[in-house]
Amino acid sequence: MKKILAILSLLLITTSGFSQELEGVWNGNLEVQSGRKLLFIFQISKTADKLESEIAIPSQGVKGIKPTLTTFEDNTLFIDASNVGFKYTGKWNDTSGNIEGTFQEGVNKVPLVLTKEIIEEVKLNRPQEPIKPYPYQEEEVKFENQRDKMTLAGTLTLPRPSGKKPPVVILISGSGAQDRDESFAGHKPFLVLSDYLTRNGIAVLRYDDRGFGESTGNFAEGTTADFATDVLSAIDFLRNRTDIDTKKIGLVGHSEGAIIAPMVANQSKEVAFIVMLAGTGTAGKEVSLTQAVDYRNFPVANEKQYEAYVKRAIEIASSEKKTDIVKVELTAFYQNSEILTSLLPPNVDKDEFIENLVSTRTTPWIRYFYNYNPANEIRKIKIPALALYGSNDTQVPSKYHLEPVKDALAESKSKKYEVVLLEGLNHLFQESKTGRISEYAQIEQTFAPEALEIIGGWILKQTR
Repeated sequence: MKKILAILSLLLITTSGFSQELEGVWNGNLEVQSGRKLLFIFQISKTADKLESEIAIPSQGVKGIKPTLTTFEDNTLFIDASNVGFKYTGKWNDTSGNIEGTFQEGVNKVPLVLTKEIIEEVKLNRPQEPIKPYPYQEEEVKFENQRDKMTLAGTLTLPRPSGKKPPVVILISGSGAQDRDESFAGHKPFLVLSDYLTRNGIAVLRYDDRGFGESTGNFAEGTTADFATDVLSAIDFLRNRTDIDTKKIGLVGHSEGAIIAPMVANQSKEVAFIVMLAGTGTAGKEVSLTQAVDYRNFPVANEKQYEAYVKRAIEIASSEKKTDIVKVELTAFYQNSEILTSLLPPNVDKDEFIENLVSTRTTPWIRYFYNYNPANEIRKIKIPALALYGSNDTQVPSKYHLEPVKDALAESKSKKYEVVLLEGLNHLFQESKTGRISEYAQIEQTFAPEALEIIGGWILKQTR
C-alpha cells in the first residue's frame, strides 16, 4: 500500500446542517501492514460557509496536505481524494462521538476510525537518521517548473567550505507521491543518503514531489516523462547557484527515479553522471506482469490461465487507443472474466471492484509506464553511470532487470559504467532476510552502509 504513505488532497466540505463538533483535530490509526499503523491527523476548521481541512502524517514528515472533495451529509463524512489514489467514507457515531469508516485505496479497503482523543504515535527506532545540528549547511529552497507552472520545494545541503566548489546531486524518488526524504515504511532513505553524501563533500538537492508536501501541482495527472521535467527544472535551479560546481551535476534516482535519470540525462547536457538504484530494465507492461504473477499474495487454481488473464488486461490497458475507449474495453473484459469472478470474495461488490480496478489500470502514469522501456534511454547515454541492485529486491528483482540494464549500458557510449549486485539487500537497500515489503518497517536500518559507501565513493571518483 505504498501510495497510502504518499497521500491526500483538498478538503472542501459541503455541509448542510453539520454539527459544530466536526470542527477540530481528528486522529486515526490506519493499519497499512499487519502490526504496523500510520497516524493520520485531520485538522478541520470552518470558514464562511464551508469547512477546510489539513492532513498530516507525522511519521512520514507530511503536513499541510489539503484534499479534492469532501462532503458531510446525513451524518456521513466522504472524502474523495482519488486524484492521489484514495477515498474515505465514515459514519458519525452519536454515542462515541467518533467517525467510523473505511479508507479505500484502489481495490483495497482498510477500516479507519477518527477520534478527537489524542493518539500517541509509536516512535520507531531509526538509528541512521541524522540529529541536528548537522556539520554542514542546510537550506530550504524553491524552484519553478515553468512548463507545468508549478513550484517545487526542497532542501539543499552543502558541505562545509573547503576552498573549492563541491559537486552536487539531485535525488529522484520512486513511484507514488513522495516527500523530499522519500519517507516510506517509517524510514527516510533520502534523508540518510543526503546526510552521508554531504558529510563526504557532495552537495545534495532533494525535493517534495509535485502536488505533495510543500510542492504545488497535481501528482495524479503526471507521467514519468512529466516528472522528468521536474528534474530538469531542478538542474536549471542549480545552474544559477554560485556555491556549487555546476559542471559536476549528477542524478541519483531510486526505483522509478532510476528510470527517470537516463531520460533526463539525454535531454540535458548539464548532467555529468547518473546513479540508478533498483531501476527496471524492461518495458513497464513486462514489469507489471511479473509483479502480478510472481509476487501476488493469494493462490490461483491455474497459473497459466491467471497469467494469460493478467497479460490480456495489460494489453488492453496499454493500447494506444483513447483512454475512454480503453476503459470501456477493460470493463467488458473484467465483467466477462471467469478468473476475476472466481477470485472475488462473496461480500465484494463486483461492479464497484471493477470500476476501481479499471481506474487504477488507466491513470496517465500507468498508461505511460506500460509502454516506457528505460533500456532504450540507457543505450543513448554518453556519461558515467552506476547501477545498483539488491539480491533480495522483490519489487524490482535483479533476475529480470540487472542484465537488461547491463546490456544497455554496454551498448551505450558511456565509457565508465558499473553494475553492482549487493547480496542480501532489498528494494530500499536495507540488509534484509526476505526482501518483502512487509519487512521494511521491521528493520531498524534505513540504508545499508555498504550501499552508501559504494554510491559516495563512485560519485567522488567521477568528480575528482
